[in-house]
Amino acid sequence: MDMNKVKTLNRYHVIFLIQNVIVGTSVLSLPNRLSSMGYSQWWMPLLFGIVANLLLIPIIWLGLQYKNDTLFVIHEKLFGKWIGKLINIMLLLYFIVIIAAVCSSYIELVQVVALINRKITIPLLIFLCMVVYIVSGGIKSIARFCMISFLLTLWFLYFLKWGVMDGNISHTLPLFNFTKEEFFTASKKGLMAIGGFELISFYFPHIINQKKAFKHASIGLWISIGFTFCFSLVSVMFFSQWQLKNVLYPVLNLFKEVELSFLERIDVLGITMWVFLILSTVAAYLWVAKKGLDSIRSTPKKIHLYIIAAVVFVLVEFPYMEEFQQLMFERVFYLMYAMFLWPILLCFIHILKPKKSEGGE
Repeated sequence: MDMNKVKTLNRYHVIFLIQNVIVGTSVLSLPNRLSSMGYSQWWMPLLFGIVANLLLIPIIWLGLQYKNDTLFVIHEKLFGKWIGKLINIMLLLYFIVIIAAVCSSYIELVQVVALINRKITIPLLIFLCMVVYIVSGGIKSIARFCMISFLLTLWFLYFLKWGVMDGNISHTLPLFNFTKEEFFTASKKGLMAIGGFELISFYFPHIINQKKAFKHASIGLWISIGFTFCFSLVSVMFFSQWQLKNVLYPVLNLFKEVELSFLERIDVLGITMWVFLILSTVAAYLWVAKKGLDSIRSTPKKIHLYIIAAVVFVLVEFPYMEEFQQLMFERVFYLMYAMFLWPILLCFIHILKPKKSEGGE
């Protein structure tokens, strides 16, 4: 039996894979990314959720046409072996840079909040070792970790109480106090915050009940959107427009407002516990990247996992120009928009390909 085609993911696995991979670091900085819209930004996560739900339709439809194939295999079937592998190589590079960008942003955040003036080499190594350990158990192991991460971080919502109490609900009105240019800027910067749901096209063959995958994925998506919406709404209520624009991680500052008699520096606790969400995100992308390298080399090997992890470490730690690294990590997220639309193109190619072959006979 081909172990790559064993169906192991039940509905709960699908729900929390979608939910946790989306959250990642996006919630922490989303109010800042949407700051061009000022206070009118609070409803944008709901719009992003609708867009993501619509984009899930072609992804799931394509998966149902190739029930036992990942997107890497679908590329080779639709474009031929060599063009398909070339596309897969580009995807592999994209995923590696995404992983490096997420690792870099989180480790630097930890350095600013908890490990001031200390090198990030050891924390990065520990982080990557944990990710490799999670991924080595397979996609079901990642899904289970996502479920645990959700339960361990759900209580973050309680910390919003202080932001609500000290905030001003009048900031939420008027709803449409922005220009078209401001809306476009916010959409361009903010839409990437929902990235991660598209990875279902890679673990779709492992889903037990594929016919209900859209329903389960949608549930996970809207749990994530609800989580993001709550933080965005409270950020708008609590912060001034200047703070939304100039504070890079507004949500982290919300944690600083928490007052507990038995605990200080809630922001440090918050960013430390947030590692579970980051581990979930990075683990899913690393698993997909490993599958990509397996596909390119036409043989699954565990060493591929270690090779990719080593490349990520070099990308984050290599002493090249900081400006270049920052530019690369920022620009790679814009390629995510291409990933959102790519399945739509593949659906058209799938529909047209049989007609083309019939015409040639």
